[in-house]
Amino acid sequence: MKAIWNNTVLAESDNTKVVENNNYFPPESIHSDYFQLSDKHTTCPWKGRASYFHIKLGDDRKEDAAWFYPHPKAEASQIKNHVAFWNGVEVKE
Repeated sequence: MKAIWNNTVLAESDNTKVVENNNYFPPESIHSDYFQLSDKHTTCPWKGRASYFHIKLGDDRKEDAAWFYPHPKAEASQIKNHVAFWNGVEVKE
């Protein structure tokens, strides 16, 4: 699987975890130079508190386009620190 925005591969892995139709990429599969930690947080009743990343490619920035669970609840422990994408980031094989 690949996560792509503006013709740039943000993450690539053959070992994503699929939860609620979202591919969660292992932390070592993301190209961290493109990611900036956001102040945004949301809470999922069964996964816990999510943190977000902005994606930055040169002068282009996509706000809160990726999220992860640094301390998920036990039911979601398999996606700890894995990164999922939305808001215009394409995830495909």
